[in-house]
Amino acid sequence: MKVLVTGSEGFIGSHLVEQLVRKKFQVKALVLYNSFNSWGWLDTIPEETKKKIDIILGDIRDNDLIDKVIKGVDIVINLAALIAIPYSYGASRSYVDTNINGTLNILNSCKKNKIKQLIHISTSEVYGTPKKVPILETDPLNAQSPYAATKVAADQLVLSFNKSFDLPVSIIRPFNTYGPRQSARAIIPTIISQVLRKKIIEVGSLSPRRDLLYIEDTVRGIISAIGNKRSIGEVINLGSGYDISIKNLIEKIGNILNKKIKYRIKKNRIRPKKSEVMRLLASNKKAKKLLNWKPIYSNNQGLSMGLKKTVKWFNSQKNLRHYKTKDFNY
Repeated sequence: MKVLVTGSEGFIGSHLVEQLVRKKFQVKALVLYNSFNSWGWLDTIPEETKKKIDIILGDIRDNDLIDKVIKGVDIVINLAALIAIPYSYGASRSYVDTNINGTLNILNSCKKNKIKQLIHISTSEVYGTPKKVPILETDPLNAQSPYAATKVAADQLVLSFNKSFDLPVSIIRPFNTYGPRQSARAIIPTIISQVLRKKIIEVGSLSPRRDLLYIEDTVRGIISAIGNKRSIGEVINLGSGYDISIKNLIEKIGNILNKKIKYRIKKNRIRPKKSEVMRLLASNKKAKKLLNWKPIYSNNQGLSMGLKKTVKWFNSQKNLRHYKTKDFNY
């Protein structure tokens, strides 16, 4: 079975590509074109794995290229998106172009090429601050940032193609995925990369709570949707079912590193008051029912296991050199 992964060079995408190769899928990997000839995190995976991947440089905003890339593919997994929330405040048009128009290009090409399934990757940010937890897939969507708004629109486009054209689509909605290779625009790499280099770290708001999902669980959840007929036309949360505040997360990482982490609050790291999502906690009952999936790294113990693996990966100069801590990373 031939699988196309867009956004393959990123954090989740690179882990997903590796696992698909291990499971003997034929993998096409679309990497965002750049003049540096960089394949992102795919540059760091074993050469033996890289040889088994058909890597294509391009952009989901180019509908002609997408038509060519999707031709002959059975499954499309769409991870391509602009994701940093703070950056979306000042560059919202680029988010519309990539997250909405790019997704529309993929949908039209999937329809034209009659693919067997499109697995579209959503985000828990579409829920905003919920009125109750755990969050169900049927709960209201409440975009609190331009980024979240474009992801809501993309999700609705995907569902509309299922209802209008019977396109076989599945929407997988991971909560806050973390682990090796995650960019420093996210809280865990922000904390770890600074702690390993600074005496005092800089953070934003300490009170938001997040459901943190280790990368292995996210990838397993996505793969479990491949060829799964029960997932067609459905939106499915992937979450650990456990949440933690940023303040307690800093303390937990400090315990793993055997350090008392000192921090200062920086205004430029705090989201506008109405834009901050205060709590995300997933219900994963639907994933268990439809995908036969449940998180391995669950509850407080599972979070500790995942964080230890993540800290170990970052605590290597080979990996840490990819991260800059001098400037605020969106």
